Amino acid sequence: MSIVLYWHPRSCATPIVSSLKELAVPHELVEIDIEAGEQRNPEFLALNPNGKVPTLTVNGAPMFESLAIQLWLGERYGVERGLWPAADTPERLQAMSWSAWIYVSYSAVVWRLYHSAHGVASRRDAVQAKMALDDMHELLAVLDGHLAKRPWILGDGYSLADLVVGAGIAYSAFMGAVAAHPHVQAWCDRVSARPSMQLLP
Repeated sequence: MSIVLYWHPRSCATPIVSSLKELAVPHELVEIDIEAGEQRNPEFLALNPNGKVPTLTVNGAPMFESLAIQLWLGERYGVERGLWPAADTPERLQAMSWSAWIYVSYSAVVWRLYHSAHGVASRRDAVQAKMALDDMHELLAVLDGHLAKRPWILGDGYSLADLVVGAGIAYSAFMGAVAAHPHVQAWCDRVSARPSMQLLP
C-alpha cells in the first residue's frame, strides 16, 4: 500500500506524522510550503479542495481532515498493532468519542481563545477571551476527572487515542489552562515522552 502524507512542520499535520511513526506505517512525506502558498497550487487542490494540510493519499486516493485520517489509521493499522480498540467494543466507542471531542469541542474553544487573546490585535477582545478560557477550563476539568480514574484515555494501556487527544491538548498548553489540571498535565507529560512525539523530520 502506498501512503503519502502532505504536511508542513509545526502545523495540524504534525500529529498525523506522530501517528504514522507510532504505528510504524511505511509512508512518504511531502512537505507543502504553506508560507509560500503551495497549498493553493492546482495540483494540490486536486487532492484537497480546501487547500490545507494534512492531506493523505492511499494508493493515490486522497483523504483530508485530521480527524478522518486519524480514525482511518486507527482502524486500518491500530487494531492489529494493539494501539486502537477493535470494532464493536466499548473501548472503540470511547476512542471515537474522545477523538471527536478533541477535534470538535476542544478545538473550537482553542480557536476562540487564540483569536480573542493572541490573534490579530484589532480582533482581540478581553471579554471573549475570558469566556473562552473559562470554557477551556471546563472542558479540561472533564478530561481531568476522566484521567483521575485511569492512567490513559482508554484505561490501563496507552493507545492512539492518547496521541490524538494529547497532541491537541499539548498544542494549547501555551494558553495557560492545562497546568491547572494536574491529572491532565501529568498525562500530557507521559504522552509527550513517547518517541513518536519527539518530532520531527
